[in-house]
Amino acid sequence: MDILKAAIDWAKAELISTPFFVLFGVVFIATSAGLWQVGKTDLAKAYIIPTLVAGGLLTIIGLGLFFTNKSRIPQFEEAYQSDAVVFVATELERTDATLKEYKNIVFTTIPLIIVACVLVLFFVNTPIWRASMITTIGMLVVILFIDGLAHARIDEYNKLLLKANQELNK
Repeated sequence: MDILKAAIDWAKAELISTPFFVLFGVVFIATSAGLWQVGKTDLAKAYIIPTLVAGGLLTIIGLGLFFTNKSRIPQFEEAYQSDAVVFVATELERTDATLKEYKNIVFTTIPLIIVACVLVLFFVNTPIWRASMITTIGMLVVILFIDGLAHARIDEYNKLLLKANQELNK
């Protein structure tokens, strides 16, 4: 098993998926611009700022993850060439921490925030609150979707690291 190839394949897969954050960010920003130009109702006008903020956040997340993962590829090669055992141990530690973050933040905190937003929708009926809560729900659903796929990839990569670690420590 070539764990370096698996690491590089994982990073390249992340490079393909993280631009979707930017894509959805641009959609939110375009929606904001469209509502700014043609929105006539109070609710349509109330969406302008929340969708702009959500679009900006998604774009920043996507760009940050893209450049972080892009820089990992040459780092993987250097770390593996210098000491394969340390590389695997370090990657195992990183992927374990990332999987815990997914469990705590993506699959626990984000759904709770979505529920809180839904509850606010039931009790508050002003346009800005409705627009903000609906936009927040939309942004969080995008994050859940993309991170759900990323979680599956890193979980598979983590399993490969565990196998490689067992082979290297025989």
